[in-house]
Amino acid sequence: EGKMNEEMQTIFESLAKPNCEIKQEPKEDEPQKLRSTENWYDLRNDKRNNPSFTLKKKTWVRVASPAMNNYAAPVSSYSKAPRTHLSTVSSSGLRGLKVVVVGDGAVGKTSMLISYTTNSFPSEYIPSVFDNYSANVMYEGKPFSIGLWDTAGQEDYDRLRPLSYPGTDVFLVCFSVASPASFENRRRWVAELSHHCPGIPFIYVATKSDLRDDKATAERLHSKKLEIVSTEQIQRAAREDKAAAFVECSALTQKGL
Repeated sequence: EGKMNEEMQTIFESLAKPNCEIKQEPKEDEPQKLRSTENWYDLRNDKRNNPSFTLKKKTWVRVASPAMNNYAAPVSSYSKAPRTHLSTVSSSGLRGLKVVVVGDGAVGKTSMLISYTTNSFPSEYIPSVFDNYSANVMYEGKPFSIGLWDTAGQEDYDRLRPLSYPGTDVFLVCFSVASPASFENRRRWVAELSHHCPGIPFIYVATKSDLRDDKATAERLHSKKLEIVSTEQIQRAAREDKAAAFVECSALTQKGL
C-alpha cells in the first residue's frame, strides 16, 4: 500500500479505474480477449480517510466496450503490456487503436494533439500530466477510433507515466526540430518504452517544423553553437534506432498532421 496526494489520486482514478467487473472466475461464455489477469490498483480511503492504493491481482472482465477516451485497463506500473487493443472493436463498429505520445516536456506534444483533434492551435502553454484525446479516421477504407494519450515528459512523473503504457498499439516519440537536446533524448524514451512494452512499434515525430524557417530560432540556436535538427538527421536516427517510421509536423500550420 502507499499514500497518495490529491493529484496522484486524480491521475490514478483517470488511468487505473477499472471499467470492468471484478470476478474470480470468468464465465466460460465470456470472450477470452476480454479477460485479463494483469495487476490493477484498488483505490479507496484508509481508516483515517486518507487516499491510498493497493496493488491487486485478480481476474477482471471488461463489462463495456472501450470508449474513445477510456482505454484504461487496471494495470501495474511495471507490468509488461500485452498488445490487445488492436483487434478491439467498439460498440459503434470502429476498430480501436491506442496511441501514446511521449517525449521531453515543452516539445509540442499537447499542441500537436489539440491541433490535430480540434483544428485549432492552443494560445498558451499548459504542461500536461495525463490527458486523453480521440479521433475517428479512415484508413484503407476502414474506420478507426484512435485514442490519443498525452503524457508528461518531466522526470517528476517517471513513476506515474508508465501507467498509461499497457495496451498501447503504437508510441509516438516526439522531439522538437528547434531543440537538439530533445532530439538527443529520444534514446532515453526508446529505452523506457522498450523496458515497459518490448516489441511495440514507435514512430519518431519531429514537431515545430515551421521553426525551420524562423530566423529568431536559428539565431538563438546559433548563439549556443547549435543548429536546427535536419531532416537527414531524423531519417538516419529512425533507421538506426529501428523506428517504424518518422514524420515532421507543425501544430501551428498543421503541415504534416
